[in-house]
Amino acid sequence: MHGSLSLINTLIHDVLDGIKKQPAFTALDILVLPPFTYLARAHELIAHSPLLLGAQNLYVGAQGAFTGEVSGSMLADLGCQYVLIGHSERRTLFHDDLALTAAKFKAAQEAGLTPILCIGETKTQRENGETEKVVREQLEAVVQLVGIDAFKQAVIAYEPVWAIGTGLTATPVEAQAVHAYIRQLLIKNNVDIGSAIRILYGGSMKAENAASLLAMPDIDGGLIGGASLDAKSFLGICEAGVRCLKTSTGAHAGT
Repeated sequence: MHGSLSLINTLIHDVLDGIKKQPAFTALDILVLPPFTYLARAHELIAHSPLLLGAQNLYVGAQGAFTGEVSGSMLADLGCQYVLIGHSERRTLFHDDLALTAAKFKAAQEAGLTPILCIGETKTQRENGETEKVVREQLEAVVQLVGIDAFKQAVIAYEPVWAIGTGLTATPVEAQAVHAYIRQLLIKNNVDIGSAIRILYGGSMKAENAASLLAMPDIDGGLIGGASLDAKSFLGICEAGVRCLKTSTGAHAGT
């Protein structure tokens, strides 16, 4: 819940200007996910550009008496191609439980949107050695509802909640270990889907640490928080992504 109309205008203009100056950025999938109130304006600003558009949340209903909610079809009508599902703040602050998160994933796909499923553990859960248990439960709740084939058209974002805005950071090796675990969970269900799916890192990626994180074999991109509010910092992450694409021989590089 950041921004203003002025910030949206400036930020997207500066990002587009950066892409124009660095044509190599077009090798990446670069996505902006503004608040609902600015989606229409963002769609206008990125028309005929490489930028993609997504939303931060949706409601499970297609239409009806759900005052204050926004459906997947409404988001698609505004030009969205992606939507975040199960972001850590949705889970912790607004009590989106496993069942509701899975239902939102399903609703997103039914509306033609690509869900970005966010999973990750809190500080307490990590200290208790529950990281793998938590991400497995969060992932399996969705697989049980929609089936593994639904992940052909989905993205996963690993969010170590303990490393977001706390001053704590996950090392590239720590982040890679969880990404590899997530990928193996999917591979057990379907080798092709698990191998090909993009798994983003959402634990305070910024220009200063992006290259070391994106160099990890199972970290395919970033779900960017605070650094996305500054075009220079955001473009620095894109630059790291391009460098990793040039050096990678695997199938998982990209942002």
